[in-house]
Amino acid sequence: MLKVRLQGTKNDIKWFRKILERNPKLEVYDFSDYFQNKGTKKYYRVYTNVKKREVKR
Repeated sequence: MLKVRLQGTKNDIKWFRKILERNPKLEVYDFSDYFQNKGTKKYYRVYTNVKKREVKR
């Protein structure tokens, strides 16, 4: 499992979250709330866990 930090505008993070969640090779867990970066009101960060999806044969 990977622990991932995404950083950018809220729209950028939402866009990339959809890409992660739609990828059939990935399982995405525990998206955190938005945390505002210090010194700016434009950029935020979120944390998530990403795991390689098990292949069912």
